Amino acid sequence: MDDDVKRILDKYKGKIKENIDTVEDYEPSETFSQEYKTFREESLSATLSAYENLCNNVGTVVSIKPKEDDRKKLEDSIEAVHLEITPEKAAGFAVFISLIMIIFSLILAGALYFSSGDFSTALVLPMILIMVSVLLIKPLTNIPNYIAAKYRLRASNQMVLCILYIVMYMRHTSNLEHAVKFSSDHIGNPLALDLRKVFWDIETGKYSNIKESLNVYLTKWRSYNLEFVESFHLIQGSLLESSDDRRVTLLEKALEVILSGTYEKMLHYAQELQNPITMLHMLGVILPILGLVILPLFGSLVQGLGSTKIIFLFLIYNIVLPITVYVIGINVLSKRPTGYSESDLIKENPELAKYKNILINIGNREVQINPFWISFLIFALVSSISVIPILFSILNLQDTKFMGLNFIDYKIENGLPCTAQAQACYGPFGVGAVLLSLALPLGIALGLGTYYKLRTRKLIKIRNETKKLELEFAGSLFQLGNRIGDGIPVEAAFGDVARNMEGTPTGDFFRRVAINIQKLGMSTKEAIFNKQNGAIWFYPSSLIESSMKVLLESSRKGPLVVSKALVSISLYIDKIHQVNERLKDLLSEIISSMKSQISFLTPVISGIVVGISTMIVTILGKLTEQLTQTTQLNQGEAGFGGLGAISGLFEIKNIIPSYYLQLIIGLYLVEIVIILTILSNGIENGADSLNEEYYLGSNLYKSSITYVIVAFLITVIFTLLAIRIQLS
Repeated sequence: MDDDVKRILDKYKGKIKENIDTVEDYEPSETFSQEYKTFREESLSATLSAYENLCNNVGTVVSIKPKEDDRKKLEDSIEAVHLEITPEKAAGFAVFISLIMIIFSLILAGALYFSSGDFSTALVLPMILIMVSVLLIKPLTNIPNYIAAKYRLRASNQMVLCILYIVMYMRHTSNLEHAVKFSSDHIGNPLALDLRKVFWDIETGKYSNIKESLNVYLTKWRSYNLEFVESFHLIQGSLLESSDDRRVTLLEKALEVILSGTYEKMLHYAQELQNPITMLHMLGVILPILGLVILPLFGSLVQGLGSTKIIFLFLIYNIVLPITVYVIGINVLSKRPTGYSESDLIKENPELAKYKNILINIGNREVQINPFWISFLIFALVSSISVIPILFSILNLQDTKFMGLNFIDYKIENGLPCTAQAQACYGPFGVGAVLLSLALPLGIALGLGTYYKLRTRKLIKIRNETKKLELEFAGSLFQLGNRIGDGIPVEAAFGDVARNMEGTPTGDFFRRVAINIQKLGMSTKEAIFNKQNGAIWFYPSSLIESSMKVLLESSRKGPLVVSKALVSISLYIDKIHQVNERLKDLLSEIISSMKSQISFLTPVISGIVVGISTMIVTILGKLTEQLTQTTQLNQGEAGFGGLGAISGLFEIKNIIPSYYLQLIIGLYLVEIVIILTILSNGIENGADSLNEEYYLGSNLYKSSITYVIVAFLITVIFTLLAIRIQLS
């Protein structure tokens, strides 16, 4: 009995050693170690690389030890995103930046004091900056945590495909190392970088075998995506099965676990998303913008130069609030469960990178123009209109009338129109200045919108064609598998499916393969993957590419294995598509609400606020002028003191011109549209940069044009009302 037990144990020990504990079957290239280093450097964005370098440079001078709990979290985040820094250096960088801001604030205080001579005025803004500098230490220290949250979101969005590719490969070849390598070659960053790191840790001797390295890596995901970990463990367990049927059952179970887990988590996420989105909309849109309605009246009653108030408002509305809304939005986005990621077209086919530019054919030459220059030209031409009110003051140009009021309307201290001889002029207060100022946010939005539109329009079209192909591909693979199973050679089977699917993107793909084989004499591999004429390059999809590679790999084991593999893949693809569509249905109501907020509600509210603010400023300006005139006429009469006190409340220099209010509102609108677009795309599609840029271009166009139209109409209408109120 003991001998039997020992024999069984030895048998399974040998099987474990063969399949998991060693990496003998894995054959990395001679430059594999160097490849990982290069891959890491290429994977890190320019921003991350710059942050890494700054932390390392500053860390040699300033190094702060965080609290133990904070340090552990920072350490995990740093390791997760493959940054080569320490928590101490991250904290040192935060303190260093804060010190720089404090020094700048002190210098600014001195400059303001010498320019204005007013100590209180010079102190307000620097004190605010110093407080902000101190408050920023914690968020700046936690930058690795924010990066890690975004990183995990992107990685989670690739996990379904990762498991799919491993299952696809191991269905016909029971080799975990090769399967993981196959998956890393077909999914994008950052998960591809993680999987390469698993092998890198073995290569460098950190871990002795693939099992140990993989399990340590999976432990880091246990708190964030348990389904991914469980699926991997099921895949590992399939290596111990002696029966092919039981092995395949475990592999299919692995895919089912991550798909069902994804759906359940997304269901809970969608249910819990309503309240955070509502709070975000109230905090980021409704309250800040409506708060600007009372600012003209409030600002006129608070002593202090209008210019100081403008700077203060700019800091609050265009820096502090957008950052706050963005941080809250990222926190909401970080809780998004895994999903199905779209194809990275540039990664699949680097030749498509040229479509980010404007292509012009001159003779036989194809000239590429960076859309940045066209966007910058649009921005410069449109935005320059907003400078006209400032030029009126600098050049002392003659003002004109508009609706019975001065068009630009610079005023002196007593509220009367500014003259060339005046020592100090304030403004511009005119409705014309407000209307002209609309050109600045419009120019910024159109410039950015044009840039993103031109960069993505062709790539989005290609992706849509590719998605059509992917939708049909499952059925085509099923047909292909059945034909090969019937004994038809692979080369001929492609032609049969092409004829059956004629007129569809799938049919076109298989037709290209068949033509390459029959007319160009290519092998099946060349017909699909040839760099010039291969069918895959016309439809850049990692899903299709990996399916075709599985076909080629399994073809070595005979047509029956090929047939089973293709039929299984078609079922897997169909399952993933069904789950993905159900996920989109869960989020459809929230996404629809957010899109209406971005393109309609937010710009309309902002435009109305501009009109109301202009009306209030117009009334205040006219009231100041009338009070001044009345005071001058009644200087000798009793009760003058009371009237003088009232007039002193509405000094022109204290009133914030609606010109600058509109600039602040307009810039905030552009910022909030960008933030909400990033958030809505992240909720709907995960970390999909191509869709994000496409939506940014579209939303910036829609929202800015809506805002300008509403602001223009409401400003004119409310100014007319203000005139009637004053005349009555």
